[in-house]
Amino acid sequence: MLSDTRSAILTAAERLYAARGFADVTLRDIVAEANVNLAAVNYHFGSKDELITELFVSRSLATNRERLNELKAAEAAGGGRAPIDQVLRALVGPTLRGCLGPDEQRSDAARFMIRASVEAIAPIHKIRNREIDHLRKFAAAMRRSLASVDEVEIYWGLHFALAMAHQTIRDSERLQKLSEGRCDLDDVDGVIDRVVAVAATALGAAAKADKPAARRGR
Repeated sequence: MLSDTRSAILTAAERLYAARGFADVTLRDIVAEANVNLAAVNYHFGSKDELITELFVSRSLATNRERLNELKAAEAAGGGRAPIDQVLRALVGPTLRGCLGPDEQRSDAARFMIRASVEAIAPIHKIRNREIDHLRKFAAAMRRSLASVDEVEIYWGLHFALAMAHQTIRDSERLQKLSEGRCDLDDVDGVIDRVVAVAATALGAAAKADKPAARRGR
């Protein structure tokens, strides 16, 4: 069946990309792993970039659904407005839970998304730059939570929270070496707590800042 062939190709591609990276995997490698012919890959996806794109989009959509579900639950519990730490936790938690933790427990999907964070791949970069609609929902939730904070500071806060999460995924090995193992990247809840705490503190400081007075003092 066509759907079975397509699924076999996607599964094989994700497994290989997760294990070896994007640059080292060819379409012929995927063909051999999936036990299909090259024509099937070309028929279903057209190119290696399109295959990578479909994998990344499918995994990103799942993460975004998890994010929004957590945000909706937090806002429902708060009568339409969630505390800023809960908004930030919904924003970064699913990504960090999906990519961190003991190496032997990581799925192919998690390893694939780690590769997507670490390696510079043009089709993934393009998707990330367009993937902003769901982030606008988080910006709106942050404005509801911190009504006194300037909108520009909200966007910076969201950006920095995401940056901390992605940098933690990208350079987790360096952090472990730098800290001589004292920073436990397998303690995923602890990592999430730290990212949320730093971002929430920065936004809280923005809420208290007297910007006009600060500008006059320059």
